[in-house]
Amino acid sequence: MEKVIFKEEILLYFDELISILFDREYFSYEKNAILYVDKIVDFITLEINSFPHKSTPQKLRYLGTNYIFYKANNRTTWYIFFERQDSIFLITGISNNHCEEAKRL
Repeated sequence: MEKVIFKEEILLYFDELISILFDREYFSYEKNAILYVDKIVDFITLEINSFPHKSTPQKLRYLGTNYIFYKANNRTTWYIFFERQDSIFLITGISNNHCEEAKRL
């Protein structure tokens, strides 16, 4: 069975993301922003072992050597970067298609 570990900075990012999504009125209710982030986390923990992963381009390796993507909706795709050792996955970075890094994928 695989084990998924999130770097502390990724967990902090998820907390900040909830606030950003609510404060910028992407969601009318904070609970909906929480559910949105929970779906990303659920996808990572449930699908990282079975979802096809790709090697990260050299210029983005500081985020992690592999990545998978999660299409949250028609406008936003999340890229989850990680390191893998046997059945242990360390989540080391996250970005979306609205960020500069996504242009290099």
